[in-house]
Amino acid sequence: MAGSPEQVSTNSNSVSSADRAADPATKDEVSNQAHFVVVANRLPVDLERLPDGTTRWKRSPGGLVTALEPILRSNQGAWVGWAGVADAHLDPVVEDGLELYPVPLSADEIAEYYEGFSNATLWPLYHDVIVRPEYHRAWWNTYVEVNRRFAEATAEAAAHGATVWIQDYQLQLVPKMLRMLRPDLTIGFFLHIPFPPVELFMQLPWRTEIVEGLLGADLIGFHLPGGAQNFLFLARRLAGQQTSRGTVGVRSKLGVVQVGFRTVRVGAFPISIASGELDEQSRRKSIRDRAKQIRKELGNPTHIMLGVDRLDYTKGIDVRLDALYELLEEGRVDPEDTVLVQLATPSRERVESYVRMRGEIEQTVSRINGEYARVGQPVVHYIHRPIPRDELLAFFVAADVMLVTPLRDGMNLVAKEYVACRHDLGGALLLSEFTGAAAELRQAYLCNPHDLDNVKDAMMHAMHQSREEGRRRMRALRRQVLAHDVDRWARAFLGALADTGAAGPALITPGEENQD
Repeated sequence: MAGSPEQVSTNSNSVSSADRAADPATKDEVSNQAHFVVVANRLPVDLERLPDGTTRWKRSPGGLVTALEPILRSNQGAWVGWAGVADAHLDPVVEDGLELYPVPLSADEIAEYYEGFSNATLWPLYHDVIVRPEYHRAWWNTYVEVNRRFAEATAEAAAHGATVWIQDYQLQLVPKMLRMLRPDLTIGFFLHIPFPPVELFMQLPWRTEIVEGLLGADLIGFHLPGGAQNFLFLARRLAGQQTSRGTVGVRSKLGVVQVGFRTVRVGAFPISIASGELDEQSRRKSIRDRAKQIRKELGNPTHIMLGVDRLDYTKGIDVRLDALYELLEEGRVDPEDTVLVQLATPSRERVESYVRMRGEIEQTVSRINGEYARVGQPVVHYIHRPIPRDELLAFFVAADVMLVTPLRDGMNLVAKEYVACRHDLGGALLLSEFTGAAAELRQAYLCNPHDLDNVKDAMMHAMHQSREEGRRRMRALRRQVLAHDVDRWARAFLGALADTGAAGPALITPGEENQD
């Protein structure tokens, strides 16, 4: 349920209507009158180059697309983003009824804007400097240029007075750039990753430019109140300072920043998943049968622990492996009746820190299995590839303990996905305190991933909970996740954006007449 670009891939299937050969429409087939525009690093479809030289659009459903697609369709909506391949210069196209505005990126821009500034500078900085950020002026210059290109494409796509919703850390300069191009627009921005503490953010050489870029929006959304508070403090501290372009006067109070004659609102909007959909899908007989088969294939152990993550240093995969190793060493876990399945989706394989981390994780897996596995019965099953959606749901249904141990995470939707799939009230969720989800999922077994003894104790409690306690905890978790789904998140943000008082037609939200 990829609400965020950084969320683990849960699907390698494609939607048939989007798999036909790409045949980019000419501009006169695109309306250029979108009243609602989503702007994200990636389009909801990827341009796939086939071995015979032809291309096709391949759609990968995710939480963000699920939430916004009905609104896009009801408002002559458009989506601006990169098509996923280098040097693809495409005209705007209507694909599966959605207007798409592809933004071209060269191979060098992918290396500097995406792999460089976005993922080797901003990503580690915003995740508590777990890995040291790299600050390169060339990367920053490319980030500025690519953000300008996104702003120009958005200005072209949007009708007069349209609502524009910009997504995530790759595009933090777009709000201001777009406002300069199109002051008639209502602009929202949502950050899908954590916003760092002030002391860390101040490391960034281009800190003022980032804050001023975000202040071009009418509404800036974060997962948690702490992120919003951090930004408000920085807006007051930085955006009023003298810059090479002069001084921008800023006055801020709780939830509001006054930028000249404009009022910018800042708030927390915790993202979620299509929980009702997942609940329904996990009840299918095919999924339940596959879950039983998975348990059988694993040797019908007493305890199946599961990790599902992108292979990223923030996710704490090493933490859970080290905890398991020590529990085995101490004799608190029996390798005869306990199995850990780690599904690790490949990620950023050209970034050096990721290459190094993968090697360390795979070495730890080998050490555990080398010391504690029997022939045909490994203790850790490590799978480093994308997992089809139905297979993933079956793993959720099969697992006794879900291990979610990030050192830092904006939300972590995998935790919510697991809960949504447990209609049987079985299973246990072990959850890092440093995820956004921990603020909502209080009935999980919370742990400090920096304290290995605490993680080990939480694992033992989760594995050996009584049936009654497990059902009580899971019932409370499901009540939260099913009531607060991704549709509610999107409506909350867009409702708050509409209330900013900017001019423009109200969005049509499908099913609104049925809302309380």
